[in-house]
Amino acid sequence: MADELPLAGVRVLELSIAIAAPSAGQVLGDYGAEVIKVEPPAGDTQRYMVSGLGKEDADPYRNSPHFYSVNRGKRSIVLDLKSRAGIAAMHALLARADVF
Repeated sequence: MADELPLAGVRVLELSIAIAAPSAGQVLGDYGAEVIKVEPPAGDTQRYMVSGLGKEDADPYRNSPHFYSVNRGKRSIVLDLKSRAGIAAMHALLARADVF
C-alpha cells in the first residue's frame, strides 16, 4: 500500500524513562511502529514533572506536557519486573516484539 508508513507492522518494546529513549520511541511510532511502553509500578518518573499549568491546578503533577509529548501514540503497560508474574509477562511481550 502506497500510503503505509515505513515501520507499519513493527512492534517495539520500550523500557525507558526520561527524555532520550522515549523520544526515540516516539519517532519510531511516528513512522508507524507499534510502541509498547513498559513502566514500573510507580510509573515513568516523567509523569510527575510539574505541568506548568500553575498553582490554580488542583494537581500540578497530573498533566506533564513533556510526558505526553514523548509518549504520544504509545501503548503502555505497568509491570513489576521484581515479581515472577511481571517477568513472565515481560517474556511474553519479548516473544512478540521485533525491537527491544
